[in-house]
Amino acid sequence: MGKTSCLQPISPTLQEIATHAEQYPEMVFTTLWHKVDVEWLRVAYALTRKDGASGVDGVTAAAYAENLEEKLVKLHQKLQEGRYVAPPVERCWIEKDDGTQRPIGIPTFEDKIVQRAVVLLMEPIYEHDFASCSYGFRRARSAHHAIQTLREQCVGQEIHWIVDADVSGFFDNIDHGHLREFLRRRVNDGNVVRMIGKWLHAGVMDAGQVDYPENGTPQGGVISPLLANIFLHYVLDEWFLTVVRPRLKGRCFLVRYADDFVIGCELEEDARRVMAVLPKRFDRYALTIHPTKTKLVDFRPPTKQQKAVEEDHTFNFLGFTHYWAKSRRGTWVIKRKTMRKRLTRFVKRVWQWCRRTRHARIRDQYQALCRKLRGNYQYFGIRCNYKALQRVYESARKAWRYWLRRRSHKGKVTWEQAVRTILAKYPLPKPRIIHNI
Repeated sequence: MGKTSCLQPISPTLQEIATHAEQYPEMVFTTLWHKVDVEWLRVAYALTRKDGASGVDGVTAAAYAENLEEKLVKLHQKLQEGRYVAPPVERCWIEKDDGTQRPIGIPTFEDKIVQRAVVLLMEPIYEHDFASCSYGFRRARSAHHAIQTLREQCVGQEIHWIVDADVSGFFDNIDHGHLREFLRRRVNDGNVVRMIGKWLHAGVMDAGQVDYPENGTPQGGVISPLLANIFLHYVLDEWFLTVVRPRLKGRCFLVRYADDFVIGCELEEDARRVMAVLPKRFDRYALTIHPTKTKLVDFRPPTKQQKAVEEDHTFNFLGFTHYWAKSRRGTWVIKRKTMRKRLTRFVKRVWQWCRRTRHARIRDQYQALCRKLRGNYQYFGIRCNYKALQRVYESARKAWRYWLRRRSHKGKVTWEQAVRTILAKYPLPKPRIIHNI
């Protein structure tokens, strides 16, 4: 069942909310919760991913699907009577590009349904409010749209200076008081605000221990991206468009994807003013601009004395390194390539995976490895990045071949011949450019 067909039963209600949000931009919505009925929860269930990990209760999507209607009716009763208790999220850790680890929260499957129901309720309102410079976790917008816009703005407005900003631990440091204040500017339904408060104070279970942080919203929650967009809409987007941009002398732009953003300025003077005021603005809302990871980049075509690519004249955004280089016609253009840390991390993980699964069935290994490669091509397969894709392909093929050869120490020559036969029978997908941006 596709998203469009799932939304059909409640689409008139969503359209009504969106229309009111557009016609009355100053309107505060105070009566929304009554719209969440069993049909609404049924749609929320249909839109909830079924392949995610289970939360603290261990209930999987398949288990929850048994007697689904009965469970949705009981869930609706608890929600309407205010008896619903948000369970703690299960914390797991993933490795970041800099070697540190990022915490991810895994809600229970039922909690994901409730979060999805609230997102469906609030999304039509904020989709009208959010600025065009915001691209993260929004319908019909993606990271590739943000990258394309960034390039067009730099070229079209002759942007020469980039403020490459980094917010330290954004999701872990969102101030609950400020977030509630921002929510009430548009949504002041007591039930909705209380439900969001339950999630903010639900706690985090890590290694069997439950902790109750005073700030932040767990990454991994269904509603966390929307709350993050709301918070940064008021802290950054609206402030930049209404306060900062009118005061700058030259042209400028902002492109934001969740908490990752860059600001481009035509004049160095403007860029330095923005650099000076950014930490003060974020500090006002209990957030910190990283002092060393945030930098000002002289982003102009290199002169004859400079190399085509220098670290001081490049910046990273959404997994890509953006830099100036010569085109085939000999003109300077902006190109993108996979960040070195991202590329190294992927190669390392594929090597480790091939080692762990070398004794699994060949066909299962092949299918899983194909999915990994296609996922990499799907995101990083943009123009001028073929060399990085080729390295990914070659390293994956090399790793798979190496660990297949380690499956047996007997009959070495015969086994090496078998490996060559396997690689010929199961060819890995070759790299290709998918996005023409």
